[in-house]
Amino acid sequence: MSETAGLFLGLAQDASGGAAQNLLFKRANRHGVVAGATGTGKTVTLQIMAQGFSDAGVPVFCADVKGDLSGISQPGSPNEKLLARAAQLGLTLEPKAAPTVFWDLYGQKGHPVRATVSEIGPLLLSRMLDLNEVQEGVLTIAFHVADQEGLLLLDLDDLRSLLAYVAENAETIGKRYGHVAPASVAAIQRALLQLETQGGKAFFGEPALRLEDLVRTDLSGRGQVNVLAADRLMNSPRVYAAFLLWLLSELFEQLPEIGDPDKPRLVFFFDEAHLLFNDAPKPLLEKIEQVVRLIRSKGVGVYFVTQNPADIPDTVLAQLGNRVQHALRAYTPSEQRGLKAAADSFRANPGFDTAEAIQALGVGEAVVSVLDEKGAPTVAARTLIRPPASRLGPATEAERQAVMAQSPVRGVYDTALDRESADEVLAARAAASTQAEAAEAARATEAKIAERQARDAAKAEARPRARTRETPMEALTKSVLRTAGSAITREILRGVLGSMRRR
Repeated sequence: MSETAGLFLGLAQDASGGAAQNLLFKRANRHGVVAGATGTGKTVTLQIMAQGFSDAGVPVFCADVKGDLSGISQPGSPNEKLLARAAQLGLTLEPKAAPTVFWDLYGQKGHPVRATVSEIGPLLLSRMLDLNEVQEGVLTIAFHVADQEGLLLLDLDDLRSLLAYVAENAETIGKRYGHVAPASVAAIQRALLQLETQGGKAFFGEPALRLEDLVRTDLSGRGQVNVLAADRLMNSPRVYAAFLLWLLSELFEQLPEIGDPDKPRLVFFFDEAHLLFNDAPKPLLEKIEQVVRLIRSKGVGVYFVTQNPADIPDTVLAQLGNRVQHALRAYTPSEQRGLKAAADSFRANPGFDTAEAIQALGVGEAVVSVLDEKGAPTVAARTLIRPPASRLGPATEAERQAVMAQSPVRGVYDTALDRESADEVLAARAAASTQAEAAEAARATEAKIAERQARDAAKAEARPRARTRETPMEALTKSVLRTAGSAITREILRGVLGSMRRR
């Protein structure tokens, strides 16, 4: 099979020397799963597949959970073991790096990745915040109010201000959209604070990630490998899972239908996939199933990387046509059930027992089944996985910085923007309302003062005026009284003085 037709994964081990296991590019958009216990080689297989797609001109997006995948940006330095494996497979190992762009939600190990609150939406945001059904309903009402009033929700400050506005107007809003309990708003606010302390604030804002910056090829026609630094992000597993699902949803909504192309437009690796499904509510599971089922026709292949296929719901697992199963251990009843489920997901090979083969696999070996030309799964094949051409192990900090300095998106996302949105609009409304209330209070005070002054003036008008001039009768009376008073006074003095003389 030509290298342009399929991705060479390795050789099957059988008596005839083995057949090449090639993942056909024209069937790569039928999705797949890479599974296996910790330390069995899943990350290396992911690296091989990512670089193989890149060499074929297919852009790739993958999460680097442990930091090891960053080595894809550097040429490999094959040791004796890798060279021996290459010789065993009849492969000439040529060290080379893949064209890589590093991304990081926190902007530390890659270009910042941002999305607006509106783009995330109430369903995924409720998942991030671990809200219950009632709280999710209140959050949905808040988003609807923002849409109705033209409020842009870009970052967490916008959402926090919107929730405060909804709480202040709960009675009015509740009559239109349903009861808004203050306790629910308070619970959402607390969850936002927790998300912010986990570093989630850096993810919400602008400039938001543009999908065209993920779906790129370099000048030589190789697909860009987008590596998301997820070692810190894994401390917030709900944020990690919701972010990747949002990215898938955006791809589904924005990319046009192209049917089944000769090779995918983009291949998306979802590492630690079990985090997406753990405790996921039914509406979220339905959304995941819908996206996985329909995004195939957009030319996007989705590959879930997890420890056991049993971590993935049957409705989703049934749509994963290409399967690479590394070793599983089965010591407990639960692990045995998982092993049986993994084995049963393969088309049986009469040459060996699949369950036994999965337990007996060594590091760098896997049971492989891919879709053939007709779209049917091939029988399970115990396969030696090929060694990678890029470095096994992480890139150094200096190498990472050198790659970022040559990035095609350097400077595009590195500086955050803060344009007018809900927070500023609601603050301006509150300030205007406060000024209006102050002006109204001043007018009311002036009106009261004017009213009191008018009332006092009216009372003064009602009182009789005091006379300043005496009438003739008043003057005569006063004169008579003064004369009489003087006479009486003289008589008294005479009496007093006369009596003193006689003594």
